[in-house]
Amino acid sequence: MKQTMKAKKSHNAPIRILTYVFLVFWALIQLFPLYWLFTFSLKNNKEIFGGNIIGLPQEWQWENYQKIFTQAHIYRYMLNSLFVAAVTIVLTLILASMASYALTRLKWKLSGLVYLMFLTGMMLSMQAVLLPLYRNLKPIRDTLWSLIIPYTAFNLPMAILLISGTLRSIPREMEEAAFIDGASVYRLFFQIILPMLRAIMATVAILNFLDAWNELMFAQTFLNAEKNFTITVGVNNLIGRYSTKWGMIGAGLTVATIPTLVLYAFLSRNIQESLAMGAVKG
Repeated sequence: MKQTMKAKKSHNAPIRILTYVFLVFWALIQLFPLYWLFTFSLKNNKEIFGGNIIGLPQEWQWENYQKIFTQAHIYRYMLNSLFVAAVTIVLTLILASMASYALTRLKWKLSGLVYLMFLTGMMLSMQAVLLPLYRNLKPIRDTLWSLIIPYTAFNLPMAILLISGTLRSIPREMEEAAFIDGASVYRLFFQIILPMLRAIMATVAILNFLDAWNELMFAQTFLNAEKNFTITVGVNNLIGRYSTKWGMIGAGLTVATIPTLVLYAFLSRNIQESLAMGAVKG
């Protein structure tokens, strides 16, 4: 018996080694863009366009990071983007979770039709509604709310789709038992259903954060005052008309990447749980 187990282990050893080699190679591929962006931010224009594309900087331009905070005021743009992303996430999660519960658990005639109407929002492109939004948002144009409202509207269909799928996997017996104990619909939703949606809501939060943090077209169109610029508009404005310091742009992009990495690090376990729930359901 022991000899058989040793034979199996020796037979699987080459496969295990090849698997580890492939995983290490894949990890290096995924980390290479971060390495390239960081080294890019520490180079000057001469070095960037002089052939040293992926190598380490010959002269480390640490002042690029100092300049984006002292001259470009990137901290102000980051605060604006964080505010927009945070409010968008909160509004999307509240509205999408309530709408999903009403569409999947409550019985009413037009629930299926309303669900399809929400999903049709996924087929609308942001470019197609840019002009109507520009006109309709005139009272709040050049404010951060002119971004929060359309961002929330565009994120709702995907959020409802994901949360509704998770709600359908929750047994109805839990709700029936809560109703028997005298729980109201609101108490049932906030105290029983909502905690069970924590994993999928973390996934929705990261998707919404990426959309709100990286969006440029609406922000470039609706915002005029520099005090309201988001991180994408601020970094984009570092491109000069006659000359551009690309190292500063790389530094701005590096700083802009940090919040995304931090958020994913905190919520990665919840994302894995939501993926595992989907796998078990399938």
